[in-house]
Amino acid sequence: MKAQKAQMYKGIGWQVRQYFSLLWLWKSVFGQVHYSIVEESRKGSTVGNIASDLGLNVKELTFKRLRIDSHVAEEYFTINLENGELCSKEKIDRETLCASVSTCILTFDVVVENPLNVFHVAVEIQDINDNPPRFSHKIIELEISEVTSVGTCFVLQNAEDPDVGINSIRNYRLSRNQNFVLKEKNYTQENVFPELVLEKALDRETQNTYELILTAADGGNPIRTGTVFIKIYVTDFNDNFPEFSEEIYKANVKESTSVNSTILFVNATDKDEGFNADITYSIGNIPENGLHTFSIHPKTGEIKNKVHLDFEKTSNYEMSVQAKDGGGLVAHAKVLIQIIDENDNAPEISISSLSTPIPENSTPGTVVALIKVYDQDSGNNGDVDCKIIDLVPFKLVPSSSIYFTIITTTVLDRELVSQYNITIVATDRGVPALFTTKVILLSVSDINDNSPVFEKPQYIAYVSENNQPGASIYKVHALDLDAAENATLTYSILAENMDVFPVFSYLSINPTTGVLYAQRSFDYEEHKEFYIQVIAKDNGSPQLSNNASIKICVVDKNDNAPKILYPLSETEGSPSYEINYHFLALISIREK
Repeated sequence: MKAQKAQMYKGIGWQVRQYFSLLWLWKSVFGQVHYSIVEESRKGSTVGNIASDLGLNVKELTFKRLRIDSHVAEEYFTINLENGELCSKEKIDRETLCASVSTCILTFDVVVENPLNVFHVAVEIQDINDNPPRFSHKIIELEISEVTSVGTCFVLQNAEDPDVGINSIRNYRLSRNQNFVLKEKNYTQENVFPELVLEKALDRETQNTYELILTAADGGNPIRTGTVFIKIYVTDFNDNFPEFSEEIYKANVKESTSVNSTILFVNATDKDEGFNADITYSIGNIPENGLHTFSIHPKTGEIKNKVHLDFEKTSNYEMSVQAKDGGGLVAHAKVLIQIIDENDNAPEISISSLSTPIPENSTPGTVVALIKVYDQDSGNNGDVDCKIIDLVPFKLVPSSSIYFTIITTTVLDRELVSQYNITIVATDRGVPALFTTKVILLSVSDINDNSPVFEKPQYIAYVSENNQPGASIYKVHALDLDAAENATLTYSILAENMDVFPVFSYLSINPTTGVLYAQRSFDYEEHKEFYIQVIAKDNGSPQLSNNASIKICVVDKNDNAPKILYPLSETEGSPSYEINYHFLALISIREK
């Protein structure tokens, strides 16, 4: 399975190397922590102390919420928050991760959330020689005419080794025989094809078959090898090989090309006639990722795609095609197919961090969220512009090539707006442009910034004298725009001028409802009216309050009989009382 995965990635090696080179150059400009680990290292192996390298205090890692922000990297690495070490979660197979790319670097971001910061980390996976060379076929069969000239070359199937550098294939050797020797031919820098060279003329009547063993060896320590069995059939006179019109065929194909479209034609000719000039085309050596992707017409040499092409999965294909004439002579040519990226992927928006609710007294510039915007396409198709489309007091600030922070632009007021829907639109620069929309719900938490307010600054309450003690006589109500505890009110009577009027002996107030109760009966003849102050306090911190005045008017009742003030009886003391002339006049009239 490792060999199959590595073979699948080998066809895109050149582009991956270019990508990593550019990525490494970019990272080095902005600063990056770089580590290395040997593939197949045991689970839990220490890669490096990331806390120390980032200048973080190990004791604060849990509080700072240090974490890896990458779905790929999280499968392979973890951070020990007790000692700050970056450790492997499982054994890593470099060939599965990077195929045949010479330098295998896994880059990811490490996020510190308190305070918010993003660091870039690169881990190089170093290759070990854990894969032997392999041939895609167990047997190579050749038909060679007995009149083939000495020195004629026959291109053989090359072996594949997913390892890189010194661990990749270094040489081929051929089993001992009297007629053939081996030499190597470079079609490209990465691919070396072994060629079988006829050193001694063949004689079918003497020997009509040859059985040889081709061995491919890598340069690792210890050296690993792979073999293939070569069976040669000597045929009668067919002295011309097919010849391709080009050694290397190239085609650029859009990834939107429909299935079963013609990619290109290969063409070979044979100087022989009749059956010996009858050419059949076939696809020879091809990585697994292209095995089920393309087909070739055996007679016309037309190459078509059998499935939809996807630049994001494989950007180029490399294969060899074979032309075989009726006499069994074959020729090979190289086919390079480059997939052209099209804007077929909309940007992706993900929330890496979100602080909600946010206090309404947060200063402008407060970070409320970290978002990640990514587009799988390349070039302009993968360049993304991001913006907030709502009229909200927030804005986007680029943090890196793919990260944005959302910050406040003004002071918030929960009493005006308690919740915001922040709509983010990410649009790529392809033609036509594709976009993605994401809505972030952000709540605003309350602070105690509003004092209670009474419905009226002054109230007037009427109570009849001789009232029943304990009866409610009035109710006051205040409103607080804050929420929860900040809006929970407590009512009380403010004691003033206790020496003039003992308020608390006459009145009490329910601290929750604001209902005013009479503690005792009122006497109009003693107190006709009086004023009290009622205060409402909220439960916020700091506590806010407000007060209102209440005028208590005692309503008179006919609870006193008339008294004769004049003439005074001898026992009524000093004649200092007021004379009621109306009463005397009434008596005088009745006597008459």
